[in-house]
Amino acid sequence: MESEAANQPRGSMASTDAPRPEPRVHFPRKSKHRLSHENRILLLTLASGAAGIALALVLLWTGDHEFSTRWTLTFFVLVIWVGFAFASRSAVIRPLQTLSNMQSALREGDFSFRVRGAEIGDALGELMIEVNTLSEMLREQRLGAMEASALLTTVMTEIDVAVFAFDGERRLRLVNRAGERVMAQNAERLLGKSAGELGLAECLEGESARTLEKSFPGQAGRWGVRRSVFRQGGKPHYLVVIADLSRALREEERQAWQRLVRVLGHELNNSLAPICSIAGSLEEIMKREVRASDWEDDLRRGLRVIVDRSDALSRFMRDYSRLTRLPKPQLRRTDISTLVRVAAGLERRASVEIEPGPEVALEADPDQLQQLLINLIRNAVDASLENAGKVKVGWTRNGSSLHLFVRDEGPGIANPSNLFVPFFTTKPGGSGIGLALSRQIAEAHGGSVSLNNRADGKGCEAVVQLPLES
Repeated sequence: MESEAANQPRGSMASTDAPRPEPRVHFPRKSKHRLSHENRILLLTLASGAAGIALALVLLWTGDHEFSTRWTLTFFVLVIWVGFAFASRSAVIRPLQTLSNMQSALREGDFSFRVRGAEIGDALGELMIEVNTLSEMLREQRLGAMEASALLTTVMTEIDVAVFAFDGERRLRLVNRAGERVMAQNAERLLGKSAGELGLAECLEGESARTLEKSFPGQAGRWGVRRSVFRQGGKPHYLVVIADLSRALREEERQAWQRLVRVLGHELNNSLAPICSIAGSLEEIMKREVRASDWEDDLRRGLRVIVDRSDALSRFMRDYSRLTRLPKPQLRRTDISTLVRVAAGLERRASVEIEPGPEVALEADPDQLQQLLINLIRNAVDASLENAGKVKVGWTRNGSSLHLFVRDEGPGIANPSNLFVPFFTTKPGGSGIGLALSRQIAEAHGGSVSLNNRADGKGCEAVVQLPLES
């Protein structure tokens, strides 16, 4: 027999689950009145030769032989008969016992045993080959399961997300290191406690995925909670994953403030710098005792610049307020064909070509979607007017999504990283909120907006993806 040893990997997660019970094997009781398989083989073998032995003995004892010869031959005939019977019994029973021991080892989880002497072309040998193949396959599967379990254990240990597993009675059965840090206790003290005792009862109720503001013994902040149900031993268990969102939210908030301060500072400097410069110049003019003959014209021009820059700053703040106060969409049945034609017809500077698509209607806010299309069409016309190019708008359906597209033949996108930055614009007199507002409208409807340079020619293409089901 061949023998192989395998070491069970040690995981870093703790669990109080009892070992999974071995499958029940029902062994038939041995009957006192029923012959065993071995004895039946022996009796059948003896019975198969009984007629010949009886005939030989009759001929031997009725023939003209000496008495000693009769007894000697009788003894040898009986010994050979019984010997061959037991040999036949052994030839049949021993391979079955070997296979039985092999199956017992497989049942106990020992896959290191192999049956020797198996040959192809022999019915019993082919059975042994199949048993050896089954043992090797089970060994490889167990080795793969052990490696996968070790990998899962390592991942669960090192991942920076708290993982809790509860049984049907809502008692903790498994926790990783991140969960220990959140609860500020070792796994030995946590396992076996109820969700209520751990302060996790609300995580097992309500929506399966949500954001929670909660203070745990080890840490407080905003948490992303996800819950799922799995079965073990036929009974439902609950898996709760808790991720700390505070750090990520703080980083996103910091970056948002940086972008906002950069944009606000840029716009305020653009307006306040000339106002301060011109105000200083006018102050100098008014301080002079002897003034130039056209000092009143200089005063008017300076005041006009101050008024213009003040108006620009006022418009900037109004646009900012508009961007941050987008109302919630008022959904109603909206026909896309009508919406596209109305938005395209509002553009008077150039002819907008419409590529008709399938008849589609969806639940949306038509006013907001129309504003989105107007912004995209206006940008496309602005880009195409420089090169006298065409603008096309249309729509397609892709499964459960609607794709609205606006294509132009302008110079294309030179700096795609700043496309959706509020108040960033390369157009003279542009406000820089059109694309940012368009993306907000699309996301409010569960969709998205993307702008890319066209692959089939010059210009760019704006694509609005919207779900057909709200």
